[in-house]
Amino acid sequence: MGRLFWKFFFIFWLAQFVTAAGVGTAIWILRPQHFPGPGLVVPGPPPHRGPPMEPGMSLPLLPIAAGSLVSLLFAGLLAWYFARPIRLLRGAFAAVASGEIDTRVGPAMGGRNDELADLGKNFDDMAGRLGDLLLAQRNLLHDVSHELRSPMARLQAAAELIRQQPERGAELAERIVRDTERMDRLIGELLTLARLDSGIQDAIPESVDLREVIADIAENARIEADERGCTIDLALIGEPRVPGDCELLHRAIENLVRNAVLHSPQGEPVSIGASAADGICRITVADRGPGVPEAHIQAIFDPFFRSSIATSSSGYGLGLAITRRIAEKHGGRAFATNRPEGGLLLTIELPIGKAPF
Repeated sequence: MGRLFWKFFFIFWLAQFVTAAGVGTAIWILRPQHFPGPGLVVPGPPPHRGPPMEPGMSLPLLPIAAGSLVSLLFAGLLAWYFARPIRLLRGAFAAVASGEIDTRVGPAMGGRNDELADLGKNFDDMAGRLGDLLLAQRNLLHDVSHELRSPMARLQAAAELIRQQPERGAELAERIVRDTERMDRLIGELLTLARLDSGIQDAIPESVDLREVIADIAENARIEADERGCTIDLALIGEPRVPGDCELLHRAIENLVRNAVLHSPQGEPVSIGASAADGICRITVADRGPGVPEAHIQAIFDPFFRSSIATSSSGYGLGLAITRRIAEKHGGRAFATNRPEGGLLLTIELPIGKAPF
C-alpha cells in the first residue's frame, strides 16, 4: 500500500471516529439517564432505560446535525487535499501544451510526501527533458544552417566567377564538386542521425563478429594513419560477438577510429581493443593526443560539437553523435575518458544477448 492509501484511510477513519464520538456525546447530553455501576443493587422496580419520548422528539436531530457537519468538514478537507495538486497538474499540463516549457509544479506542492508529490516531480522531470530536447533541436537547426551556408556561398561565388571568367571553368568546377560532396556528406550524416533518433530500422538483426568488423576497419584506417606517420595496434581478446546491425556497428566503430587517427600526434600509435566479459562486449579506441577538457568530455557526443583544442576542422562533429545513437540503439552506451598518460579513450559497451530492436 502506498502513502496516499494510508493518508486516505487515516482521514476517513478519523472522520468516522469524530462523527461517532460527536453523536454519542450529543445523545448522552440529551438523555442524561444514569445507571448503577456493577455490583450495586437498587431496591425497588428496575429503572427505566430512559425518559419516555415526548411527541415531536422521536429523532435526535441535534446529534444528526452535529455528525453531518463534522462529516462535511472532513469530506471538504479530504476533497481539497486531493483536488488541489490534481488541479495544479492539470494547469501545468495545459501550460506546457501551450508552449510554456519552463512550467514547474514541484514548489507549489509544498511539503507533501506521497504519490501525488511524486507525480509532480515526474512532471517536472518530463518538462525539463522536453525543454532540453527543444533546445537541442533549435541548436541543431542553427548548426545545420551554419554548416550549409558556407558551401552554398562558395558555390554561388564559383558560379559567378565562371560567368565572369570562363577560362577558369575547370578549376572552379573542381571546387564546385568538392563543396557539393561536402554538402552531400553532411546531409547523409544528418539523415543517418535522424533515422537513428526516429527508431527506423531497415536491416534484420544478426550475430555480428566484431573481430572481423574491427579488422576491416583497422585495415582501412592504416592508409590514413600511414599518411600521418601513425600506427594501428590491435588487441582482440576472444571472439566477441553481439546481436545487431553489422553496417551500423561498422560505422560506429569506424567513427571512433577515424576520430582517434585524426587527433593522434604524428608517429604515435592508435590502439584498438575488443573483449567480452560478464555479458558485455567492450570496444576501446585510444590515442595519445591532447585529450578533451573534462568540462567537454560528455559534450563531444553532441551533434556539431567541436572541442576548442581540435587540431582539424574537417568533418561536422556528427561522427561521435552517430556512434552514441548506434550504441544506444543496440542497448549499450558510448562514453569517453581522458587517459592518465595522455590522450583520449573512447569506449563502446554492447550487451551480448538478444538485440533490442
